[in-house]
Amino acid sequence: MATGATTTVEIDTTLFITVSGPPGCGATTLCEQLSEAMGCPYVSGGDIFRELAEDRDMSLNQLTAKADESDEIDRALDQRLQQIAEKWGTANKPFILESRLAGWLAGDRADLRIWLDAPEDVRSERIEDRIETEAEMRVREVSEAGRYESYYEINIDNRAFYDLNINTARWSKQGVFQLVRTALEEYDPDLDEGAFQTPEADL
Repeated sequence: MATGATTTVEIDTTLFITVSGPPGCGATTLCEQLSEAMGCPYVSGGDIFRELAEDRDMSLNQLTAKADESDEIDRALDQRLQQIAEKWGTANKPFILESRLAGWLAGDRADLRIWLDAPEDVRSERIEDRIETEAEMRVREVSEAGRYESYYEINIDNRAFYDLNINTARWSKQGVFQLVRTALEEYDPDLDEGAFQTPEADL
């Protein structure tokens, strides 16, 4: 779990939010801002994946390669995230779940599903100071997409069920936060009837 970025705006809500997107999309920044504003924790699939790598004394690339060999690691990670979603989906408390599959794993338990993205060159520039290189980022994206399709028949490019789909290259970090803040403040659960139902991942 993590908290972070300084923001002075408080958001009074009990919504369960999922945030998804490829590396460098700005998900961590948004989650930190929302976590502080909503006064709630968030769980990151990336942090859990890194913990798995550390537990096994492996690099991210090594763990990704191992995940390509079998479904053990991916399924353990996704089942943990789904359990977290089940817990918070009935808690009636604000919570944020962040991972590439967060929207799928949470299903209808999530109140608001957000997808963030940006052009590849923008995302590559954003991860320059990370341990993961641009080449490694691309390898991981292709690898993950293939596994999602193979394990769960999920097409990660299908974003029809996301409530917000934001190109974070078009706004500042604060601008992205303000967009999401407005969506949260204007959220009306009574309008959910007849809305697109999220297909849940079959774990």
